Amino acid sequence: MVFSRTRPHGVLDLVGAVALVMTAAACGSSTTKSSPSGSPGPSVSVDAALAAKVPASIRSAGKIVIGTDSTYAPNEFLDTDGKTVVGFDVDLFNAVAAKLGLTTEWQSAKFDSIIPGVTSGKYQVGVSSFTINKQREQQADMVSYFSAGTQWATKVGATVDPGNACGKKVAVQTATVQVDDIAARSNKCKVGGQPAITIDQYQAQSDATNAVISGKDAAMLADSPVSAYAVKQTNGQLALAGQIYDSAPYGYVVPKDQTEFAGALAAAVQALISDGTYKEILSTWGVATGAIDQPAVNPPAT
Repeated sequence: MVFSRTRPHGVLDLVGAVALVMTAAACGSSTTKSSPSGSPGPSVSVDAALAAKVPASIRSAGKIVIGTDSTYAPNEFLDTDGKTVVGFDVDLFNAVAAKLGLTTEWQSAKFDSIIPGVTSGKYQVGVSSFTINKQREQQADMVSYFSAGTQWATKVGATVDPGNACGKKVAVQTATVQVDDIAARSNKCKVGGQPAITIDQYQAQSDATNAVISGKDAAMLADSPVSAYAVKQTNGQLALAGQIYDSAPYGYVVPKDQTEFAGALAAAVQALISDGTYKEILSTWGVATGAIDQPAVNPPAT
């Protein structure tokens, strides 16, 4: 299992937001950008040369259908209306699409169903904080656009050492790279004669976060921007534990037979980096530390 991605919301706000996520996780769509303040994102000019590289079927429709797991704030999550997908991933990919002369249709889905959905043609692109790795690059083309690592979070006052969590109950989102991470740590505990880590897996990152807030689990681990956002949104109920580690690029998921389209997406990201739009969007969401300089199609992966 090497699917990376995770997500949270905010304490009392978090609990309410989770309810919205779970009741609306099957539909949710958005064709416009929405920053944290609710204002439109930066305007983007169309690059005609890049637009010409878009597959004819997408170009004629004028939009890209995107699969996303909208439980992963601040990357992609449902707005207060319970159906509009917002987040830094959303704002950034909307700008990428605009550079190609297209609008976007965001469709919420379970995280582990998105790549199969792209390969089957249900979605034209997957945008859901997918860490690029060899397994994914065997299934689809991956276009790098951001870098994130893993970071732990605990309930304030809890004493959990990420380097020695033996015997603890730890929450993690199903099908993420963090599942492999915590499983390896648990195995190390057993080999060393210590009690295994109890690994609680949740379909939605918001549920994993709430399990720590409620005290059901002692800690969680998730992608670094997600853990940081959870701490911020829970008004002092959670705290970060340990340092960020295992940083790797996120990638847009594109069908293997559309390499030219993948190249156009990478070039569109590069254009947004060059004109400052990219940094503006990331800064708006407080995730500028994950900025990259050179997007690429299928960069070397572990």
